[in-house]
Amino acid sequence: MQFRLKTSKETMEILKQLQSSTNLTPNILARFAIALSLLSKEPIESFESDTNGLEFNRNTLTGEYDFVYKALIAQHLGRPVADDEYFPFLIKKHLDRGAKWLENEYKYAGNYEKFIKGLANFELEMIR
Repeated sequence: MQFRLKTSKETMEILKQLQSSTNLTPNILARFAIALSLLSKEPIESFESDTNGLEFNRNTLTGEYDFVYKALIAQHLGRPVADDEYFPFLIKKHLDRGAKWLENEYKYAGNYEKFIKGLANFELEMIR
């Protein structure tokens, strides 16, 4: 069982840039990125990225809600997920894919307040 994952270099750069713009820590931004990725109906299995970025500890990233993240990922896949597949493999894929969307959301919003409000309403707009 692994307890650490490394993001892609691109994700690292995105999270650092967003941290300087929003004052949100990378682990909070990473959770937003995972959530955005889970909203997509696109399959995650084919998403590929490198491992040259930030290192996250499992407990720092998912904490007491680790079982919730695992259940959401299993629901997204439509099948049970083994622990070694869930972390770091699938969490990393969702984090790296979602980071790109998170960056786009910030660019579109233009500032922190609009960014946070946009994230709060993101799911509603995707459903409509």
